[in-house]
Amino acid sequence: MVRRRIGRVALALAALLVAARAGRADDELVARGEYLTRAGGCFSCHTDAAHGGAALAGGRALATPFGTFYSPNITPDRDTGIGAWTEAAFARALRQGVRPDGANYFPVFPYPSFTKITDDDARAIYAYLMARPPVRRRDTPHAVAFPFSWRFLQVGWKRLFFTPGAFTADRAHDAAYNRGAYLVGALGHCAECHTPRNMLGALERSRGLSGTPHGPDGQLVPNITPDRATGIGDWTREDVAELLKTGRTPEDSRVKGAMREAVDDGLKYLTDADRDAIADYLLAQPPVAHAVRPAK
Repeated sequence: MVRRRIGRVALALAALLVAARAGRADDELVARGEYLTRAGGCFSCHTDAAHGGAALAGGRALATPFGTFYSPNITPDRDTGIGAWTEAAFARALRQGVRPDGANYFPVFPYPSFTKITDDDARAIYAYLMARPPVRRRDTPHAVAFPFSWRFLQVGWKRLFFTPGAFTADRAHDAAYNRGAYLVGALGHCAECHTPRNMLGALERSRGLSGTPHGPDGQLVPNITPDRATGIGDWTREDVAELLKTGRTPEDSRVKGAMREAVDDGLKYLTDADRDAIADYLLAQPPVAHAVRPAK
């Protein structure tokens, strides 16, 4: 009888230990997901801060040459957000640009970059979003001109311009370089704002990161390649890291607009090591001569 009781107590203690470890693991996954969500710029895009909207509840307007798009609610509300989504549906949205109902997202959602996000990072981001408080807010319909409002046309757009696939490390470079490449090219999706686009809204890869006068909301987005005349070729690693942390340029001015939001809502939360990795990666890219001037 005594042995049975001891065995039951031991089993109960073991179960409690397993539960405690699982709880710690879940907490760590959610904390990591918050970091990655910040790094991915989700707060600035999915929060209508200008009108006092709740964090990640959507409604942020983004003006483009094709019309105005409104970000969706990504809180875990089951009716108006992503609360009913499975982890697989969430990963499919990131990697393939496809909604749970099978419709394609417009590429204003940067899935052409997010397709490179790793399985572990996608899982952590999903865990964090699902741990957030749900906010009931229905999505605002896009105000996009005909024929660009036809969502089925995205099938053809994808065939022309979308290449799905996970991030692949460059073995010619070290781990820090590849970390920077991942943050810039996948999670941080820097090219989506800092690269010129063609008439159909696809990135001009040959001029990657060289800036554009047609950025978010028509803002001028600078050249961030290391071209000395038109880019950041005169900047040091410390200069780039400082901008990512505080929004301050070497000329002692502050970034504005979408980049200010990116810093305040995401980039300033990165570790020093990640900001340094981004800086090293950018300064190691081929310089592209492209003077970004206001559009006529």
